[in-house]
Amino acid sequence: MGQPAHEGTAPADTEDLDTAHLDGATASREVEGEEAEAEGKEWWEDPRMPWKGKPGRADLWCWGAISLIGIYGLVTLPLRPILLSLNPYALAAVNGSSIAMVDIGADVKLGDEPYWWIGMLLASLSVIKFDWIFWWAGRLWGHGIIEVIAGRSRWAARTAHHAERLAHRFGAPALFLVWFIPFIPSAIVYAFLGNARMKLRTFLLIDFLGALCNRAVYVYLGYRIGEPAKDVVNLISKYSWYISIALIVGIFVSSALRARKQAAA
Repeated sequence: MGQPAHEGTAPADTEDLDTAHLDGATASREVEGEEAEAEGKEWWEDPRMPWKGKPGRADLWCWGAISLIGIYGLVTLPLRPILLSLNPYALAAVNGSSIAMVDIGADVKLGDEPYWWIGMLLASLSVIKFDWIFWWAGRLWGHGIIEVIAGRSRWAARTAHHAERLAHRFGAPALFLVWFIPFIPSAIVYAFLGNARMKLRTFLLIDFLGALCNRAVYVYLGYRIGEPAKDVVNLISKYSWYISIALIVGIFVSSALRARKQAAA
């Protein structure tokens, strides 16, 4: 974050990666929880969980919401090329796709897109739809959720460190800036600001303005490129079913490899 990998919300479709950025970590912790329970401990006592002590209802709801973000990202990933081929506005509403924004901008240049601003608003609302969950996680667990995100890999730890420094240095403006800095996990910034007790309405307002400006950049890019951009989008649309099938196969293969790696570990 609409999508929380914005890597969302990092800019462009790197942010789409953010909508699934914790699914592997969640699955890993479920396996680790089962191992801990087998050793006579409760699953929630695993020190790698974001909370301290027994989780309450709010903790479980928030953790479940984070898990659903990953599932949503995986389910909608193969649908995106098909939605683009049907209607860029539909894709903008589902995940705020930057490709859909480029397509709409190119149509404006060609003179047949009077309602482009509706697509931009839909996309802006879509890309931020899950961001508040990480704000909530930061408010509940503080640095615990940042450690969960950073613990996914060495690369995640490095980028999480930069995101946390950005939030610590700039505070609220970091929420706007993160939309325009590549490879920075925006979820870290959201969690940091939640932990810093930023008000939710302030968070949502700044987040929306950042998303709106970011989507506007892609609309303008499509407008400047014009017909060549439209040709590329049409090519993607032409092969949308093949791309979707390839994405589905990729999801299953990566899931199988991850499960085998976890079993070996």
